Amino acid sequence: MPANANTPAPRLTLPRWHDLHAHFRQGELLRPLLRAHAAMGCAGILAMPNTVPPVAKVFPGDAAFDCWSIEEYLRMIRDADGGFDDIIVPLYLSENATPEMISAGAKSGLLRACKYYPPRGTTNAEHGRPLDHYMQNGVFEAMAEHGVVLCLHGEEHGLAPENYFDSAANAETFFYRERAPRLAEKFPDLKIAAEHVSTKAAVDFVLQAGENVAASVTPQHLLYTAGHLLQGCKYHLYCLPLLKFDADRAALRAAVTDPRNTKFFAGTDSAPHARKATDCGCAAGCFTGGVAPQLYAMAFEEAGVDLSAPVGQGIFARFLCCNGPAFYDLPVSKETFTLIKEDRNVASLATPDGNIVTLAEGAGLKTLPWRIA
Repeated sequence: MPANANTPAPRLTLPRWHDLHAHFRQGELLRPLLRAHAAMGCAGILAMPNTVPPVAKVFPGDAAFDCWSIEEYLRMIRDADGGFDDIIVPLYLSENATPEMISAGAKSGLLRACKYYPPRGTTNAEHGRPLDHYMQNGVFEAMAEHGVVLCLHGEEHGLAPENYFDSAANAETFFYRERAPRLAEKFPDLKIAAEHVSTKAAVDFVLQAGENVAASVTPQHLLYTAGHLLQGCKYHLYCLPLLKFDADRAALRAAVTDPRNTKFFAGTDSAPHARKATDCGCAAGCFTGGVAPQLYAMAFEEAGVDLSAPVGQGIFARFLCCNGPAFYDLPVSKETFTLIKEDRNVASLATPDGNIVTLAEGAGLKTLPWRIA
């Protein structure tokens, strides 16, 4: 807050940004979720394909199993009137994905990215196949040839519980120390987006890889650790990949606030759940629609970035507004939005499925220190 009532509140006027990893579901949820994103200054979105049914073909006539096409899901999003300049819908990689599908989809302009889900690794991921399946069947070669981005959910599943989540190793560190280097070595021209990275191991992989490898980072992984989730059982902080440890958060913060950063960008992994506690446990996903830029600003300030200074504002703008579009070959928006350093109460989002609690509320916050003008 300003030191006194006569001091203008610090403000950042930024290009409208791209959320390059978010979940919008389907049906009546689409409209309120898309509008919440548009209201927080989004110029474009990458809409995740793990819908029900999944978006696992490019054209309506492709593939045999019950799924939507990219063409159909794009139409649903546009009909729901989000008003975005850019919309990318990745192809959900299933057993039906073929090199021919990739080639035809890329040539049509509809296919710009493909999403790898480890089988049964997260919400609606039961149609995924092991990474080796695509490393051997020509799909990744076709993606590299046509410049299609591979969006990676970088976790290893099927591990023993003591290896799945431990202070020394976990599902993500295993993936980025064992599988991702083999992937990058075998397909050196494949563009890889390591999505929602949460560990130092993932950060190290991205930094050591070529310019064809970049990563999205969520607000929750920059702000919180496993301790925040467990202390008081704040289940609205439960997401996959899980929140990690302080050393991991420190590595993420160092990466995104580095003045030379070109590889790490905003991708919220915002996921709506009107009912987090379910019969089979806890639904994975943190909802940040309407509040993501404010949460990112909080994280940068906690990492020591002065957002009232031009240098700090430049660092923040590159992460939020520039690096992601550059990686996905999208233009930086010529339109702007403004963040003002003023407290604003947080509130749930009303939807036809019920109120969806934001990450801010779930973390116990009553107000956010930034608001969107």
